[in-house]
Amino acid sequence: MSEQIIVEIDAAISTVQMNRADKKNALTSDMYDRMTEALEAGENDGGVRAHLFLGSDGVFTAGNDIKDFLAIASGGNHGGNAVRFLKRLVTVKKPVVAGVDGLAIGIGTTMLLHCDLVYASPRSLFKTPFLDLGLLPEAASSLVAPRVLGQQRAFELLCLGEGFSAERALAAGLINAIVSEEAVADHARDMARRIAGKPPEAMAQARALLRGDTAEILERIDRESSLFAERLKSDEARQAFETFLARK
Repeated sequence: MSEQIIVEIDAAISTVQMNRADKKNALTSDMYDRMTEALEAGENDGGVRAHLFLGSDGVFTAGNDIKDFLAIASGGNHGGNAVRFLKRLVTVKKPVVAGVDGLAIGIGTTMLLHCDLVYASPRSLFKTPFLDLGLLPEAASSLVAPRVLGQQRAFELLCLGEGFSAERALAAGLINAIVSEEAVADHARDMARRIAGKPPEAMAQARALLRGDTAEILERIDRESSLFAERLKSDEARQAFETFLARK
């Protein structure tokens, strides 16, 4: 079996690529752990100046693996692997770029709120169907999304579960530009290289000024995570997971 998360360091860029295309890059606990480790390694490598997240052809990620959710809903433990990944993503010192082609569902959308640059292909779709699954927003999206998108559009995305096309995501400020599906990964990589070409200390200080104190974001992640864990074991969520898997 090929690596479900591929990590490569080249030309001062640490690339983290989701590689479970047969499952639409649905994220498992092990995949979250691997991505967290990749962020740690990139932060600790003096030669790395930017992180880059990519998916597969036609899919960034379909979000969390519903089978993992169902296992928790049926009495399993909520391991917190996704929370550890999100907290590390929020606290990295080096810039983060993402190239999205196709589906960006759930955390596939909310993680982008913590990236510095995001590029997407025209066929990309951004959607967070949390409430349809009996769940709640995560990744501090309940805090950050209204700041980025505005209150009403954030409600559409997070509560109504409305899908945002690439055009709508661009207009809302979720992504920086729309790039052809053939070129989006290379374009995101080129932008990461542009970052790498800047004086690293000045870049780090400028980024820190722009992002501000992360304490409020980390606190919101904890609050959301606590409520999310409760919702995972609710009857509403369990029934939604079973219905979803039955359709599959």
